[in-house]
Amino acid sequence: MADNYQPSSSEHALDRDCTTLSRHVLQQLQSFSADAQDLSALMNRIALAAKLISRRLSRAGLLEGVLGFTGEVNVQGESVKKMDVYANEVFISVFKQSGLVCRLASEEMEKPYYIPENCPIGRYTLLYDPIDGSSNLDINLNLGSIFSIRQQEGTDEDGSALDLLQHGRKQIAAGYILYGPSTMLVYSIGRGVHSFTLDPSLGEFILSHENIRVPDHGSIYSVNEGNFWQWDESIRDYIRYVHRHEGYTARYGGALVGDFHRILLLGGVFLYPGTVKKPEGKLRLLYETAPLAFLIEQAGGRASTGLQDILDVVPDFLHARTPLIIGSKDDVELVESFIRERTEEKTVSLTK
Repeated sequence: MADNYQPSSSEHALDRDCTTLSRHVLQQLQSFSADAQDLSALMNRIALAAKLISRRLSRAGLLEGVLGFTGEVNVQGESVKKMDVYANEVFISVFKQSGLVCRLASEEMEKPYYIPENCPIGRYTLLYDPIDGSSNLDINLNLGSIFSIRQQEGTDEDGSALDLLQHGRKQIAAGYILYGPSTMLVYSIGRGVHSFTLDPSLGEFILSHENIRVPDHGSIYSVNEGNFWQWDESIRDYIRYVHRHEGYTARYGGALVGDFHRILLLGGVFLYPGTVKKPEGKLRLLYETAPLAFLIEQAGGRASTGLQDILDVVPDFLHARTPLIIGSKDDVELVESFIRERTEEKTVSLTK
């Protein structure tokens, strides 16, 4: 009788509900080694930060000190929102207690934040954008957090964090949290891309989609076309192309995580190019473009500056920026073809 046993649908649902984030990491690594336990614990702390931020966001319109600006300017020269400060403090507080992370690096902080009591044993650095798309908060649209984990290399006795100035293939894990109708956490440890949804009744992130694969081609192009006349001619060529060909749909929400999540699931391409005046673009390599590039490559897509794979870019300093073209392989390559064509034209004209 036992040989003929077939699990019921309710048992399958229960198995899914038992697949929490920390358990999934251990299953991915097929190990209970110290390294596997560390990585599982790190993801568990990120999940805790996500829950705290999600709880705050769900009451944003009811609590004082959540909406609006602080009146300060961050290291990037941008006005700081109150939620940016809160989310940054959440990550610091959560990882102070971890014993695993020696330092935190965030786009909201000029220099890494060191946790001296963790540094003798903490072998990891967490890099993160605490709140992406905070301009969406005051109008109740989705926003997110982005994170990356790197192994700490060297002693870093002077606090310079020079070991972080390496290409994105040094990341051992990356992901994002999307705060929307539900709170989702998407991550990769180099073994595919997996998504989890926060179940408020359990207080746990439960596996919702394993081994996400981005289609090789999608109909969506996502870009702020309000910057059209500030771009290099090659990007304008691409936009003219999609305007003139059937089968393309424009979707742009103004929050990187939300726009990227759509591309990851449905295919297409997201663009945040540089401008003629600022060719380096706006997005930060260590906190935004490299983590998302790690994810899209794990899902079978590509991420490029237009001339180089994002994961091959080596930053000159902690807050270095890059242009970003990310999504389905075929769509990223199409954008790159317009950039190569214009680059070749410039090269020919200079040699004449």
